[in-house]
Order: sequence, then structure tokens, then C-alpha cells
Amino acid sequence: MKKIGFDSFVDDLSSVDSKGLSCKSCEVLVRINKQSPDIAGGVHVGKSDLDVGAGDQGIMFGYASDETENCMPLTHLMATKLGKTLTDVRKDGSLWWLRPDGKTQVTIKYIQHTDGSVEPLQIHTVVISTQHAEPNKAKRTIEQDGSDMRPAYKGPEMMAPSMEEMNELIHDKVIVATLDSIMLKSGKSALSIYDRSTCNLHINPSGKFIIGGPQGDAGLTGRKIIIDTYGGWGAHGGGAFSGKDPTKVDRSAAYACRWMAKSIVKAGLCKRALVQLSYAIGVAKPLSLFVETYGTEQGELTAQSITDIVKLNFDCRPGALARDLQLRQPKYNVTAAYCHFGRDPYTKDGMTFFAWEQPIDLSKYASMTAKDITETLGSKKAEVLQKWVD
Repeated sequence: MKKIGFDSFVDDLSSVDSKGLSCKSCEVLVRINKQSPDIAGGVHVGKSDLDVGAGDQGIMFGYASDETENCMPLTHLMATKLGKTLTDVRKDGSLWWLRPDGKTQVTIKYIQHTDGSVEPLQIHTVVISTQHAEPNKAKRTIEQDGSDMRPAYKGPEMMAPSMEEMNELIHDKVIVATLDSIMLKSGKSALSIYDRSTCNLHINPSGKFIIGGPQGDAGLTGRKIIIDTYGGWGAHGGGAFSGKDPTKVDRSAAYACRWMAKSIVKAGLCKRALVQLSYAIGVAKPLSLFVETYGTEQGELTAQSITDIVKLNFDCRPGALARDLQLRQPKYNVTAAYCHFGRDPYTKDGMTFFAWEQPIDLSKYASMTAKDITETLGSKKAEVLQKWVD
């Protein structure tokens, strides 16, 4: 909580000093019990690593689009980066009067081409609601006194700007800066499709937002599964990710679906892809595999041949996913904010982070025909049937 910036709580909703949660007084209860022996016995007890069954039933999806460099939808990429920029300018002191709570939302006008691909044409709406110190009254030496992750401010005293000035600074330092950092496939920045005079801007549309965190608004609905994935693009099976080990395919198979979707788009096999898997508890092999290419498959490939390419190159049994994506490493804290997808993969302290964002090179298939793929699949049928159902 201190790292996030929640360092003050006053049990008074009229308080301008309360950020809604305090790292100094918040109680954390840990109540973790053993897994049900019924589930353990069906999933992993007495089984080899590759025979470990799925920890539950369900369907999972992964999506990729060639509209951005990291194959994420621009609406989602922009909303996520806006949130990250809000954090950055608060922590570096540029907009010191910002507080930790905040939300973003983006609407973009697209055109869908005859080949099924999509292209963003215009940023239609941007919504930013962000917590802030009291306008015109909050002092920087008090707001940034070293209680959170920022060093205490020791310079000349500064007062928080007016609400109107705050909104202008958010526009310039957050919205414009974020758009300038996003590259479209046209080679231009996202600023090229932004016009302030026509964009519907809603910056703190409810007015002031001083109290935030769970004191301002709280519920028990769990993770935000859409911002954790693709912002509504593609589809969602309904399962959240956080808190689940690799046998829980809500998480591991959703990572696999993204890995497969991004790989086939990056290889130029299609321009958009939605990959779906389904599982039964205790069963290692996926029950089904479905690949939707929206008619964007390239060359002489078909949606079926791209599905077969996936079968040839990926193993989506839970044990194989844990192995190939290094999912048993204790590294999930970085996925808790700014999305599980569209992130840059990296290695640190011997651990690989966001391995599912590192696509497999499938470019050799781009010049092949559907017949070539069928023949290749037939020649490797025994190998494929070890990891996929017929």
C-alpha cells in the first residue's frame, strides 16, 4: 500500500486529508487453507508434470490485432497507458497533487476493412477520473511529506492548483504525453488521430475527487477482468487471473490463448485472431480449440490451417504451460496493475516475466498452402494427439 501511495486514513468523509486507506493502520488478514483433497486427487496427486489435469472447468480466450506494435487493441492500450502515466507523474512530482486512486476509459472510432482488419480513425472519447488533493489549499510539504513512496518535499512551498488548472495539466501531461508515446501501424503516433476540438473529454466529470480508495467506493466483485484482458475486444470466459496457480486454467490457459493469438498475428498469418480453449477439471488435454481470424488470414491459408498450425506448435496441457511459460516462478505481483497482456517480456533475477508476450516464430508457414499444412499435420498426427484431442 505504501508503494501505491495510500498512506492516510481519516474516518470522516468530510476530511480532505484522507486518501481512503493507510499503510500504517490497515489490517491484513491471511486465511489460507489447504486445497480440497477431492480436487488435489483429481488434478495433480500421483501424476507426472505433463499429466497434471486442469484445476477447474471453463473456457478461456486470447486476442491479438495488428493495429498496434504489441498487438493489443488501441482502446485498451491507451486506457492502460493513461493509468500508468497518471502514476508516473504523481510519483515523479510533476503532478504532485494527484493521489493514488484513478480510472480511465477510451472510445475510438474504427473502420473495419473488407479483409476483416480494423484501423483506428479517431479518438472519440477520453474519460479520466483521478483522485487529487484539495484544490487551491493543499500544501506540497504536507501532501508529499515522505509518508508514501515519494521522498519528502523540501523545496519552496507550493499550493495545489484550481480544479480547472488540474484538468488542464492532466490533459497536457497525461493525455497528450500518453498519445505521443503510442505508435500506430501507420508509423505515426496516436496523436495523429486526436483532435481536442472534436474529442469528448471528461476529466473528473463528477467534480472533485479527494477521498478515494475503499473509503470512497468499495465492493466485493473481485478483479476487473476486462481491463486485465482486452477492454471488451474478442471475448472473455469469465474467470479472473489473480491469486490462481498454474493448474487453474482461468489464468494459465488465458495466457496461452494470448500467446497463440499474438504468435499467429506477429507471423503475418492473419491480421486479427481470437483463440479459445476449454477444459474439464482433472483432464490434461484441452477439450476444444477454436481459432477465429475474422476473415483476415493471409496468402493461401485458411482459418482451419491456422488452427492446425497452432496444434503443431503449442502444447496447452497445464503442465506444459507451466513449463513453457515458467509459470511456477513467484513473479505475479507485476501483473496486478496495467494488464496481464501487451507488456514487454523481460528476465530478472533468473525469472522470466510475461513470457506469453514473446511470440513463437511461425513465419515459415506464411508461404505455405492449406494443403501443405494438412499434410504436415498428418505426418505428425501421433505427436499432436499426445497434447490435443482428435
